[in-house]
Amino acid sequence: MSKGNTVIGLDVGSSNVRVVILQKFEEEEKPRVMGVGIAPSFGIRRGVVADVEETVRAISDAVKNAERTSGIPISRALVSIGGSHIKYQESQGVVAIGKADGEITGDDVMRSLTAAETISLPSNTEIIHVIPRSFAVDDQKDIRDPLGINGIRLEVNAMLILGSTPIIKNLSKCIYQAGVEVDDMIFSALAAAKAALNKRQKELGVILVDIGGGTTSFAVYEEGDLVQVGVVPIGGGHITNDIAIGLRTSIDVAEKVKVNYGSALPDEIGKKDQINLAEIDQNEEGEVSRHHVAEIVEARLEEIFTMIDKELRKTNRSGMLPAGAIIVGGGAKLPGVVDLAKKILRLPAQTGFPLELGGIVDKVDEPGYVTATGLALWGIEETMISSPSNLRVRLPAIDGLPKISHTVDKMKGWLRKFLP
Repeated sequence: MSKGNTVIGLDVGSSNVRVVILQKFEEEEKPRVMGVGIAPSFGIRRGVVADVEETVRAISDAVKNAERTSGIPISRALVSIGGSHIKYQESQGVVAIGKADGEITGDDVMRSLTAAETISLPSNTEIIHVIPRSFAVDDQKDIRDPLGINGIRLEVNAMLILGSTPIIKNLSKCIYQAGVEVDDMIFSALAAAKAALNKRQKELGVILVDIGGGTTSFAVYEEGDLVQVGVVPIGGGHITNDIAIGLRTSIDVAEKVKVNYGSALPDEIGKKDQINLAEIDQNEEGEVSRHHVAEIVEARLEEIFTMIDKELRKTNRSGMLPAGAIIVGGGAKLPGVVDLAKKILRLPAQTGFPLELGGIVDKVDEPGYVTATGLALWGIEETMISSPSNLRVRLPAIDGLPKISHTVDKMKGWLRKFLP
C-alpha cells in the first residue's frame, strides 16, 4: 500500500476544541479517520480569543489527545475561523487576456482574482477567502471554467469572505504557542459544508447551519455556487446560560441539564415531569420542571432560526431552498432542533454528519465533529491537486493568492473546489 497523505483539521470553538486526523491513500476512494481529539474550551467567546493561556491549553490538550489515539505526531493543521466579525461581499475583477492568441491560462484566472481582491477594506479587516462564482469572457457570461477559452477580456464574479485582522492574528498566535503551524484558515461554515453537504444538495439549494457554543454560522448554496454566508451571535452556550438563570443554578449544572434533559419540544413533555438536580450534582437539591427547561431551549433556538430566516429574506431565499437545512455543530444534538428548524425556516431539515469516510468513522459520526472533519477534507483535496514538486494549489486565504505558475490541469483542479 502507498504511503498515505495525512491532514489535520483543528476546530477551535467556544465550547470545545476538536481535532480530526484524516489519511488518504491513492488506491482508496475514501479518506480514513485515523484519530480524533477533544478538549473543553474556556478561552474562546463567540469565536474570539478572550484568554490566550486557556486557549493555548485547550488546543494543546486536544492535539495531545488526537496524537495519543492515532500515534501520529501533529505539527501543522488547517484551522477554522468563525465569529460575528465574519462578513462577505461581492466583487468583480477584470483583466486583459495575456496570450497573443487570446487563449485563457491559469495566469489570467489568478490575475482576475487578484483584481477582485483590489477593493477598499474597512480598517483592521482582511480577506480570508476569494471564491470565484462565475466568469465572463467578452460577451459570454456565466462560464464555469474559462481555461482554454479564447477571448480578449476575462471577468470574474467572486465572493470575498472577510474577517477581523486582530482576531485572526490572536487565534494564529494561540495555535502557534500550542506548537502547531497553521496551514490555512477556513471559515467554519465552509469547512462544515465540505464534510456534510453533497453536490446534489448544493445544486438544488441548501443552507448549512452550524450551531456552535458562542455563535451560529451558516452557508447557503444554490446551483452549486456559494451565494450567502453569515454568523448569528447566539449559540449553544447561550442556552446553557438561560437554563442557569431560569433554574438559579450553576453553569456546570445547567450544561448537564441541557445535555441530559434538554429538548426543543416542550409540547411533547408533560408539565409534571421533573428533574432531580441531586442526581446531577450532589451539592444541588430540589426538583425542576423538565417542561420549563424545554421552553427555555425552544425560545433560544427559535431566536437563532428566526435571525437566520431574516438573513435569508434579505436575498429572497427564505423558504426557497429545496434541499432544505442541514443542521450541524454541538447544538444540533438537542432533541427537537430539526423540527423547530422546519417550522421557523419553512424548509425540510435534517441533522448533518460527515459523509464519505473510512477508518474509525464512529469517532466522528456526530454533528459536533463536522467542521473539524471538513477542515481535514479541505486539506486532502488540496494535496490531491498539488504538483509533484509539492507546490500546493491553495485556496486564496490570509496568506494571499496562490502562486500563478500553475499548469492547466492543476488550475482546473483548484477551480473544482468552488465550481461544480
